[in-house]
Amino acid sequence: MTVTAQQRARVAALLGREPRGLEAVAVAAADGDPVVIRVASLVDDKPFPTLFWLVDTALNYRIDQAEAGGMIRRLQRLVDGDPALQGHMRTDHAAHIALRASYIAPASRRRLVELGFGEVLDHRGIGGIADDKRIRCLHTWYAAHLVVPNTIGVLLEAWWDEHDNTNREISDED
Repeated sequence: MTVTAQQRARVAALLGREPRGLEAVAVAAADGDPVVIRVASLVDDKPFPTLFWLVDTALNYRIDQAEAGGMIRRLQRLVDGDPALQGHMRTDHAAHIALRASYIAPASRRRLVELGFGEVLDHRGIGGIADDKRIRCLHTWYAAHLVVPNTIGVLLEAWWDEHDNTNREISDED
């Protein structure tokens, strides 16, 4: 899929800078506005393990608020205490690694090997995470979730649903 000049300009406006390694708009809103972009795995001769970037300003802000409110810590405690969630996260990372590999062009794969980075991306999951039981950034998890649903994205959406319903119930009582 080719990125149009209009899409590139819109992504640049959303990022506040020219996008580096932009390969595709992976998810767009109904009006065509980019929500998630896909980035090359080799940018400026360096491995770039974060495949999907969330560029939607409202979603970024919502996730910023969740992170500031301790959501990573809350979700990490859930994962730490639940071997089933840990297994789902391992599966999510493995699927993400395979998906990223499917997007790497043969020339880029050869260049990664030439640079000594041939296997680096084979061990980095969502958001470039090496530890498949850790949540480092909800933005990268949610960007990946919007492309291929994942455990952390599902947990985050469930929390939002519960939190938003609680806020509505409080507002309705006023």
